[in-house]
Amino acid sequence: MAGPAVAPGGSADAEAIRTKVWPSTGAAYWALAVIILATFMSFLDQVVFGMLAENIKRDFQLTDSQLGFLAGPATIICYFFVGIPLGRLADIYPRKLVLSVSAGFVGMLIALSGMAQNFSQFVGSRVFLAAGGSAHAPSSYSLLTDAFPPRVLTRAFALLQLGFIGGTTLGPIIGGRLVTASNSWVAQPFFGLEIFNWQWALLYLAIPSLVASLLFLTVKEPQRLAPRSEGVHAPHDASLGRKIITFMGFDAAKAIHAGGKVYYPLFGALALSAIEAFGIMFWRTPYLMREFGWSPAQIGDLIGSVALIASISGMIVGGIFVEWLAKRYKDANIRAAFICFCGSTIIILSALLIPDPFWSSIAFGCAAFFAIAGAVPQNAAIQRVAPNDMRGQVTAFYLFMFTFFGAMGSWFIGVISDHVTGNLGQAILATAFILMPTAAFLMYRAIKPYREEVERLEALETL
Repeated sequence: MAGPAVAPGGSADAEAIRTKVWPSTGAAYWALAVIILATFMSFLDQVVFGMLAENIKRDFQLTDSQLGFLAGPATIICYFFVGIPLGRLADIYPRKLVLSVSAGFVGMLIALSGMAQNFSQFVGSRVFLAAGGSAHAPSSYSLLTDAFPPRVLTRAFALLQLGFIGGTTLGPIIGGRLVTASNSWVAQPFFGLEIFNWQWALLYLAIPSLVASLLFLTVKEPQRLAPRSEGVHAPHDASLGRKIITFMGFDAAKAIHAGGKVYYPLFGALALSAIEAFGIMFWRTPYLMREFGWSPAQIGDLIGSVALIASISGMIVGGIFVEWLAKRYKDANIRAAFICFCGSTIIILSALLIPDPFWSSIAFGCAAFFAIAGAVPQNAAIQRVAPNDMRGQVTAFYLFMFTFFGAMGSWFIGVISDHVTGNLGQAILATAFILMPTAAFLMYRAIKPYREEVERLEALETL
């Protein structure tokens, strides 16, 4: 099958691996720790924002569609234009500096949303949020791939999930308590601005991101695994227009299209699953509050506790499962992801059909098992086939599907609730019933072409 013009695993890359000077174990794990902290804060903000949804709706007098827009599309409007170019920064500049600026910018934007005086200002502060963090994942993946030798890279990516686990499991617990506590706080001026009591929670959340920005400066920048290839960079004498489209990801897009049989099903599966995953992450608290009358603290404590156990279990069991599959199948990464997609589909549909708030919350929390278990092989699969000197851009394209369509999830479900079903629970159930099985089918379709690409890469290694 056709594949990327330059792929990791070729003879040049094998030589690069043999001659590369790897960072010390301590330096590599310190970089991983700081990345985990920044990732944790990114997902914590998203979860706490969802916990604050009913407060935001009340004080800004919003409909479900407007609230869903604020939580989703508002955050990716700017990302749509600059996300891919910012991902390219990981291929050009020291990744620790890109990560530092990204974390600092995100912290500043979270603080600005905590000082917004009206709905328009609130939207304005959230518009740039995803764009500010769009360089984080490509730079993180690229840095880790060059910091950890191939034999332990999967372990590093597994540990990286601790950031997601912490944000999505401690998020409901922290968020529930912040929301409950903020209800008794008195709105008071801040630098001359009138701040709603719940906005103080966002101001507090900005601080750790600013700390992470400074910590990234202490990370040792690892030697890049492969040298720059002029074949994927605009010539020095190229026109300004050619340089602009190259910076915007034109060459990476061509490489992705060349390997479309591998990339397109993966991108499609990720996009559809992200709509539902992020939509549920935002709407599950309002759903349980409206449907069963539970408080944010009750919901957060139960979902967060169960999700924490399920996530850690998923990280451990998922890693063992992928390694077991790898001994039998060359397509182990995609095969494992498909199985996890099927598990997620079953558990989410069950959570929405259970008529009891306690067991429904338990099921929502258990969904984290399959989410974490499937995330590691998906990320590893992309890193396996992405060209080395375009890894940041290819990863940015891949994560664009996750970020863009994930951000659309809250708005999409809100629109279905307002204009189709008239009921939030039915809206979530309808989208889950359609999108999740389709995502699992696309992941299944990716198994064969991915196996063929891995076999092609392994053949290059013997040359």
